[in-house]
Amino acid sequence: MTSQHGGTPDAPAPTGAFDAHHPPSPELLSDCVHCGFCLPACPTYTLTGEEMNSPRGRIYQMKLISEGEAPLDAAAVGHFDNCLGCMACVPACPSGVQYDRLIESVRPQIERNWARSRSDRVFRELIFRLFPYPRRLRPAAVLGALYRRLGVRRALERTGLLRRLPARLRALEALMPDVRLRSALRRTPEHTPARTTGATSDPAAAARRTVGMVTGCVQQVFFAPVNEATVRVLTAEGCDVVAPRSQGCCGALSEHAGREEEARARARRLIDAFEPLEVDVIVINVAGCGSALKEYGRLLAEDPDYREQAAAFAAKIRDISELLAELTPLAPRHPVPARIAHHDACHLAHAQGIREQPRAVLRTVPELEVAEIGEADMCCGSAGVYNLVQPESAEELGRRKAANVRAIAPDAVVTANPGCLLQIARHLDKPLPVLHPVQVIDASIRGVQPW
Repeated sequence: MTSQHGGTPDAPAPTGAFDAHHPPSPELLSDCVHCGFCLPACPTYTLTGEEMNSPRGRIYQMKLISEGEAPLDAAAVGHFDNCLGCMACVPACPSGVQYDRLIESVRPQIERNWARSRSDRVFRELIFRLFPYPRRLRPAAVLGALYRRLGVRRALERTGLLRRLPARLRALEALMPDVRLRSALRRTPEHTPARTTGATSDPAAAARRTVGMVTGCVQQVFFAPVNEATVRVLTAEGCDVVAPRSQGCCGALSEHAGREEEARARARRLIDAFEPLEVDVIVINVAGCGSALKEYGRLLAEDPDYREQAAAFAAKIRDISELLAELTPLAPRHPVPARIAHHDACHLAHAQGIREQPRAVLRTVPELEVAEIGEADMCCGSAGVYNLVQPESAEELGRRKAANVRAIAPDAVVTANPGCLLQIARHLDKPLPVLHPVQVIDASIRGVQPW
């Protein structure tokens, strides 16, 4: 399943086993000087100690495959699949190697030019026929709630049947969130007006914005309380919130998995849903989705019908912590006397460069201590659907992250991505509340206990 290209002057440069549609750029590949600064930043290298499971090792493989010196075989695909896409190596690289661009160009090549096993194809197809569709997730949420509350899970544990499941199905079962059905079945209102909060005399504080809100797929079903908290906080801070009912999946999971055309189609539909609205900014409370949304200009750069719209849309995207950090607080905060561990979601810290804003927003809460955890830059193992398709590595990383959380003895954990919330909660031996930061802000504004 390889594609070889001729060497005539008018032909494209040879791409080896990669096809001619956006293979890894030779110029970007040549930026890597193999210095090794990426090694300690890379979770899979940390786990395995294998050169080919490091960013520079993967770049070397890309180069060999591009030049026809190595095949796109099971070993190479395994090393590329092992990459979490956490992007911790990007800020760690002193040469400015754009590993994010390189791995993003390889994933679609694998999907087009490598024949996955039947079981792998079926499992991946199951994921992408379920997760991007809230209408399908809601019945799944109901079944999941019944599965837990009727004691089916406990019975399967007692009989040992859960341990006999394949690793991927065990991971899927273990990560199933325990949802409140009333929240899961509710939808975010299309328009929620700003409410009066006893504004200060500061004219900057009185400024209002009309905020479009991306409600997400998994987020709006399994983490509906996060969306509800987001709306309450924004309206308390003097913002009108608009959440178009016609919006669908943003395509982040598809792009992360190399399903390029699927990601583009979903990006176009989301842009169409928001374009008629007169909003100042568009907010997202999911780190992985926010990273993808900010890249719409690049994703649709070759689409003449959407190029300009995509760039304008991407320019309006703000993570909820970004937006709240931009706004002078209007709503009074009540004390939350607690110590919380803050986990940086990779696609917030590494991909978007957002580190200080979540901490600054949390520091507006009186008596709240924000504690840092060890190996803060190390991925928790969630990484989109990584913890489902690479469950063994993900479990090692999850246990490592949970151990670092437990080491600082917090009252709760906060992180800005639903996958991280599930992953960390799964591996904490002693249950701790695991929340999105905006839920803590919401509780403080309302004067209620966050957990």
